[in-house]
Amino acid sequence: MRRIDAIGIGIGVFAAGGIIYIVLQVAGLDSLEAGIWSQALLVGGLFGWVLTYLFRVGTKNMTYNQQVKDYKEAVLQKRLETMTPEELTKLQEEIEREKG
Repeated sequence: MRRIDAIGIGIGVFAAGGIIYIVLQVAGLDSLEAGIWSQALLVGGLFGWVLTYLFRVGTKNMTYNQQVKDYKEAVLQKRLETMTPEELTKLQEEIEREKG
């Protein structure tokens, strides 16, 4: 995520809080209740976002982990492409020996 994306998200969350507050006031709540409910909704949303983040950390389904996995696969593919047929045969025999 770029810095400008983070700034945009922050401004969007700030604006959403204000919009929720105004909508709740228009719906008939006084300013104190509208403030409490808008904060509660924003805190609930933040809590939900943190839970999704922790889930992605727990399952190792994060951008960095995916980039490392893709890099390792690309390096392995490049090594396999540069191997001679004799080296590939030797590697395949070693793998079969380890399995059996």
